[in-house]
Amino acid sequence: MTRVRGWLRGRADDAAWVRPVLLALLLATAVLYLWGLGASGWANSFYAAAAQAGSQSWTAFFFGSSDAANSITVDKTPASLWAMALSARLFGVNAWSLLAPQALMGVATVGLLYATVRRWYGPAAGLIAGAATALTPVAVLMFRFNNPDALLVLLMVAGAYAIVRAVESGATKWLVWAGVFVGFGFLAKMLQALLVVPVFALVYLVAGPPKLGRRVWQLLLAAVALVASAGWYVAVVELVPASMRPYIGGSQNNSLLELTLGYNGLGRLNGNEVGSVGGGQGGGWGETGWTRMFDAGQGGQIAWLLPAALILLVAGLVVTARTARTDRTRAGFVLWGGWLLVTAGVFSFMAGIFHAYYTVALAPAVGAVTGMGAAMLWRRRTDPRAALVGATAVAVTGWWSFELLGRSDTFVPWLRWPVLVIGLLTAAGLLVTVRLPARVAGPIAAAALVVVLAGPAAYAIDTAATPHGGSIPSAGPAVAGGFGGRGGPGRGFGPYGTGALRGMPQPGEWRGATARGPRGGGMSGLINGSTASADMVALLKRDAAAYTWVAAAIGSQNASGYQLATGAPVMAVGGFNGSDPSPTLARFQKYVAERKIHYFIGGGPGAGPGGGPGRGARGGSNAGAEISAWVEATFTATTVGDVTVYDLTSP
Repeated sequence: MTRVRGWLRGRADDAAWVRPVLLALLLATAVLYLWGLGASGWANSFYAAAAQAGSQSWTAFFFGSSDAANSITVDKTPASLWAMALSARLFGVNAWSLLAPQALMGVATVGLLYATVRRWYGPAAGLIAGAATALTPVAVLMFRFNNPDALLVLLMVAGAYAIVRAVESGATKWLVWAGVFVGFGFLAKMLQALLVVPVFALVYLVAGPPKLGRRVWQLLLAAVALVASAGWYVAVVELVPASMRPYIGGSQNNSLLELTLGYNGLGRLNGNEVGSVGGGQGGGWGETGWTRMFDAGQGGQIAWLLPAALILLVAGLVVTARTARTDRTRAGFVLWGGWLLVTAGVFSFMAGIFHAYYTVALAPAVGAVTGMGAAMLWRRRTDPRAALVGATAVAVTGWWSFELLGRSDTFVPWLRWPVLVIGLLTAAGLLVTVRLPARVAGPIAAAALVVVLAGPAAYAIDTAATPHGGSIPSAGPAVAGGFGGRGGPGRGFGPYGTGALRGMPQPGEWRGATARGPRGGGMSGLINGSTASADMVALLKRDAAAYTWVAAAIGSQNASGYQLATGAPVMAVGGFNGSDPSPTLARFQKYVAERKIHYFIGGGPGAGPGGGPGRGARGGSNAGAEISAWVEATFTATTVGDVTVYDLTSP
């Protein structure tokens, strides 16, 4: 009992309110991220199908295969799939077993961010950082979704925690741990994890306590740890003969190195992604530039506190400009501010595939800088300059929230004006706190905190209350000029292309999020999971045990819904967007001759009208269209509902 009371009380040097507020924050975050989680069904069925495969086959588990028969992998390294597949092995394949790990990673991220920020800036700063991150709309979205971003963000925050401990102690082990965390972040989402590496290295190189030579040597050891923790997997996959593993999805030459450096590497920066469908160089994925994070596509996702964070970052660097080299206050602003600027800069100017949900990687940095800056200004509240900076940050945030809320004129219209008015009033109140005692200034500061979080909190609650599906989810309501929201791909096209995915059937019979079923192909069939009607499920399950794959379909999303509905392997011809040369026409014909595939499902990205040859991806393989044309010319088409099916055992 004494131990429990001590745990509830927290650290002896903390005020009595700190631990209860922290526990309340973590509990509220858990409720926000877990409540009604199953309503999203399979969410992104591309990853859900791969997790299902990993729960059935250890080979599929290790390589991240799309199906348990190991025809092709997903187009990412598989660490996030490992968590889902292990959960599915323990609790069965269902929406909760696949999505709950992401939600728990979100709670862990908030808790770890609190622990990191509070070490140098105090518990209030840590709590503000945690709350701001937890309520960031894109964070709510991605910690309730099964894309790899949840694990990526958790591991990057863990790396930042290790850097903080290294700067405190000068111990090599913490730098090594930072390298390990970032390396495993690579296994979650490849090169995106490395965006924080230059910042981590700069912070320790500048603020680490040992002499310069030792600091350099320690950073080299950290680099070795990073390469080892990420490179072992790349080495294994590259060394295993291609005949003994699945094809590497997203590559044109069956190479994980090619996938890392090309489609998921430089191609994202310069737009030259071989095999990409849609978008393209020259702004095809949205206008690039410094305003990208504030535009209609990204603003409501991440930018609520971004202006305030930039103001507070500048203030923090100015205040600490003349401090000692090892000053922790400045080191913290360099750490989180560098994370923010580098990541936002890359996202703002990358010409390749870019989606708004990528910005979840900014949430911890925005939250940390906001919490640190608020705590710093509070300690200096009797200085008129500090009061002016704080008032400016609150006023700008109130105005910016007013603008963001105005982008959706039907979403909580009653909130827009109060946020602006109260924000300006509390900003004015902060200007006079220089002459007020803490007991009076405290409520004003608390009111300012509430008003700056009101807008993102409204978006966050709306995001948690709305099911999401498909490959391009989006937080919050639909906005003018935005890509997601109700009625757009971000909230799903609904089972019939009508908006948010409300009232969806349960996993196992879930109709997914495709527009009018897989025959439509095109962009809808590319980003949303296929429909699996009861008749189709019954057909595919017929004699399923006699075949390696119960069916084949062009594109992973087209295949995923059928695989999830039947629990049996469905070959994703051409990988995610149908543009990978896997399998070739000759290989597919060999599988058919050996009676390894029962059915072929028509349609899908690049298959063309009626399953004939269609427009392929930029520079990608046309094997999917060739296979589709051969099947159409060789086998008899039948229709099940609105789906065209070919029995490959009956020419």
